[in-house]
Amino acid sequence: MAARGLLLMGQCMPCIKHNASKIRIRRMELDKNLNMYFKKDTFYFAHDPQKLCKTGDVVLIRELPERMTRLITHSVEKVVYPLGDITDPITGKKVVVGKYREDIEMANQLFGKSDKAFDYEKAPPRGRLEGTKDFTHGETYIKYHEDGTEQPFAV
Repeated sequence: MAARGLLLMGQCMPCIKHNASKIRIRRMELDKNLNMYFKKDTFYFAHDPQKLCKTGDVVLIRELPERMTRLITHSVEKVVYPLGDITDPITGKKVVVGKYREDIEMANQLFGKSDKAFDYEKAPPRGRLEGTKDFTHGETYIKYHEDGTEQPFAV
């Protein structure tokens, strides 16, 4: 494989490979008959021995100089946006629905904060609910049959 050094941005998906992550790269492909663009997903397996990315994270991957295995052709460079808090890519500010958090705080100072309002400063980071409601850290496996038992880590 040629070492072009391409960087691709994609989203981490559930994967059953050890020391690797499955990354979805979404591109827009032109349909010349309709003259419209449609989503086209390409999946790559990226070497990730430190388990940097969790399911749902947006990551940068780089093509390896040569393949590690038949499937693993890239390596994870860094986590750009972890799943959870949404960050505007241009300004780098945190966003809630369609407004910047700073603007919400300014409005709260002007008009008074509601008692029921969510406080983002006191909120714990992602990973607080691992094992209870968040199962993105668990080892995934392929579900081969339906036997009626609870299988939270099955793909």
